[in-house]
Order: sequence, then structure tokens, then C-alpha cells
Amino acid sequence: MIYLSMKLGLLAKVVLFVALFAVSSTRSALAVSGAFCAQGASPTINTALGCVPVEMGAFVAWLLPPLFGIAGGISFLLMVYGFILMTTSAGDPKAVQGAWETVTSAISGLLISIFALFLLRLIAVGILKIPGIN
Repeated sequence: MIYLSMKLGLLAKVVLFVALFAVSSTRSALAVSGAFCAQGASPTINTALGCVPVEMGAFVAWLLPPLFGIAGGISFLLMVYGFILMTTSAGDPKAVQGAWETVTSAISGLLISIFALFLLRLIAVGILKIPGIN
């Protein structure tokens, strides 16, 4: 039993060594091939979306503005769709109710996304003081 655990420990060490070697050699191969962008102090990787930051704080700062922009755009389009449905309902109470629910859902979704950003900043920056998230 002890021999088996020692053998598994050795196997785990070998797998860890191979994984670390593969990661370090891949990083150097990527650096040689030009996969990393030369922008500022934060390392970034060149992707189809542009230069994407590798560090967590920089990645979150890079990702959040487009996500909230998309959420706001979808909310706006849903509100316009709801108002069009309300205009073309021709007085049908069920159609007016459905349009009203679409508009209120779009507004509540927009408010939830704004409130989520406020809570993220309050908890991550104000209370926990996590570095890298501004």
C-alpha cells in the first residue's frame, strides 16, 4: 500500500514536470512566433478579437465595457420592439399586456446589469480591495 502511494506520488511529480515543461516551452514558442502583442506593461496575446490581456485584472477591465454595451444595446432594442408591439396592438388587451411585459423586462434587465456593475465595484474594490480591478 505504501509502495503504491509512493509510486502514485512519483507519477504525479512526473506529470507535473511534463506539464510545466510543456507550458514553459509553449510560452517561449508563442513569444518567438509573435503571438504576444507589444503593448504597455501588461502582457497581451494576439487573437482574432485583438490584443487580449493575460492578467485577470486587465482582462476584466478589457471585457466589461463591451459586455455592458451589448447588454444596453439589447435592452434598447427590446424596448423599441415592445413599443412597436404596443403601437401595432390595435387595442387588443392581450397584445398590449405582452408588449408592456416586454418593455418592463427590458428596463428591469438594464437596471439589473447596472446594479451588478455597482455591486462588483462596491464589493471588489471598496470592501475587499482586490488589486487590478478599478
